[in-house]
Amino acid sequence: MAETKKATDTAKPPLRKLILGTVVFVIGFASPALIPWVLSTSWPDGLKAVLSGLLAFGIPELFMIFAAAVMGKEGFNYVMAGLGRFLKPLAPPDEVSKTRYTIGLFMFFVPLALGWLAPYFSHHIPLLEGNEKIYNIGGDIMIFLSLFVLGGDFWDKLRSLFVRQAKPVFPPKPAKK
Repeated sequence: MAETKKATDTAKPPLRKLILGTVVFVIGFASPALIPWVLSTSWPDGLKAVLSGLLAFGIPELFMIFAAAVMGKEGFNYVMAGLGRFLKPLAPPDEVSKTRYTIGLFMFFVPLALGWLAPYFSHHIPLLEGNEKIYNIGGDIMIFLSLFVLGGDFWDKLRSLFVRQAKPVFPPKPAKK
């Protein structure tokens, strides 16, 4: 029964609805690209702030709802299943080698340590003074990339920090010979 329901949930909807809904979906998620244009206008600052906020955090979600309404449940599930098939190969593997994990931890913690220590020891860090933005952007990119290097299990470890009932489970230690 579950297989029959799944097959009908991802059934291909009418092509016209699918195309129109996909166009609405893409336009909605492309709307943040209009923020620089809004900021370059001579409109009042308050209006620019409201429009920029809506373009970033309201309009994309609203257009997603409109796209789902246009496509219907079957069409929306069909598009989401297609996106899932496209994005699945980009997901990090669950388990990684010890070397890769060590490199990922280094990539994760160095920017955190630098961000924590830089205000106190900036005069000891070469080329930091005057280039703080470059260090910060580089650190942000490094942390983001480290999450992919560390693999899917690390995502679960991070998530467990925010689940009060989560308990660590350590692998058993190998017996000494």
